[in-house]
Amino acid sequence: MTPPRPTLIADAAITLIAERGLRGLTHRAVDEEAGLPTGSTSNLARTRAALLEVALVRIVARETEDHPVLTGEPPADASPRELLERVGADLLLQALTTGRQVTLARLELALEATRRPELRAVYDRLGARFADIAAALLARCGSADPVADARRLVRWCDGVLFNATAGSGHLRTPAPEELREETARYLASLLDRD
Repeated sequence: MTPPRPTLIADAAITLIAERGLRGLTHRAVDEEAGLPTGSTSNLARTRAALLEVALVRIVARETEDHPVLTGEPPADASPRELLERVGADLLLQALTTGRQVTLARLELALEATRRPELRAVYDRLGARFADIAAALLARCGSADPVADARRLVRWCDGVLFNATAGSGHLRTPAPEELREETARYLASLLDRD
């Protein structure tokens, strides 16, 4: 089944951002990438700012779709800490492998948000969802300050993603067991403090 036109447009925009950067993102290029008639993207998102927002909203949807913890249905087969370790490592691995294109596009949009206040507001609003989920999980793990620890965890995850996609570690994707071990170690630094 063919996805709805807004999804086709948003996914095409993500592909273009990841492959060409924001300079390669035009309404016409999105139409061509999506295989849609000229003007289709303009009908959905009249301005460049609107097109960037469409892409960012879709990025968050793709990063969270079908993940039980992020959709509010966490599995009951693990302790909260084991669950957080597993989910954190799994999400990082997904973002660095099958979701690498989405991660690259998100990094491009994060940089653009530093120059566009309207995009910054959208980026921060959508990003708060991840921090809220992390804070809830950290609270279940016994964090003394789950909100602050969630900010620390999100910063750490963003650092891992940047390093492995655009930073000095871009040539080598960490193995699943390496990510699991590093995630467990970082969570220990947050949760096992005196």
